[in-house]
Amino acid sequence: MAHNKLFAKLRAQLPIKPASKQSPAAGGILRQEQPQFKLVLFIVDWKRVPIVSDVITKEDVRFHVISMGRGTARSEMLDLLGIGAEDKAIVSCLEQSVLVPILMKEALRKINFNNPGQGIAFTIPLSAINDPILLAFKQSIFKNKKITATAAASLGKKGNSMTKEFSHDLIVSIVNNGYSDAFMDTARAAGALGGTVMHARGLTHEGMIKLFGISVQDEKEIIFILTSREKKAPIMQAVCEAHGLNSDARGIVFSLPVDDVMGLGFDSM
Repeated sequence: MAHNKLFAKLRAQLPIKPASKQSPAAGGILRQEQPQFKLVLFIVDWKRVPIVSDVITKEDVRFHVISMGRGTARSEMLDLLGIGAEDKAIVSCLEQSVLVPILMKEALRKINFNNPGQGIAFTIPLSAINDPILLAFKQSIFKNKKITATAAASLGKKGNSMTKEFSHDLIVSIVNNGYSDAFMDTARAAGALGGTVMHARGLTHEGMIKLFGISVQDEKEIIFILTSREKKAPIMQAVCEAHGLNSDARGIVFSLPVDDVMGLGFDSM
């Protein structure tokens, strides 16, 4: 007992060592160095993929993925939306939030989204990202420190994108193969102007099969609908009632906040 008291007294007299900061080698980037990121998506005709890819490459964006889809807009909406029944490319990439305006400005210049029929582009803020991606961006973060600081100061004047009020949403729906046309008919009746469809394969937990009858490895269709915030709720309510989990389409529907929209005439929405 006496030894314990003596040890406690000596320990209390030792200087307190300040908490060490996490080192990059220990598994990540220092907290204060972590930038915010956005997912940038371009939906264009397949023949315009080289233009979009060239813009992304020249702006030194680290990652981008190209997927094929098809447009679903009615013929009278093609000139307005640039999302017709032709083959479409969905090009997605990650970029620092403060550098997104530079990327979008260059894309606007090269692709000319202001003209009808060129396609659409928009960004989705990300709330988290894994450490290897942060490490891959670390070199470019320091290389573009001056640009980042200037852009960050400008962004600060306008307000943080994670707290601002969003005016647009991306409705994402996953339905059984063959139900996208009926789904889009319902969505249009509720106010949607058009959408883009991608094909995919579902991998479902056994519990979902028992509860909802969703089969493993069924062919699926993923439908993207970009809309104004006022129309989001009516569209989602309509498609969930007609094509939700209790229907043959077995639809799963959710939405994401969208900002930095280009190429879509929302004045008419």
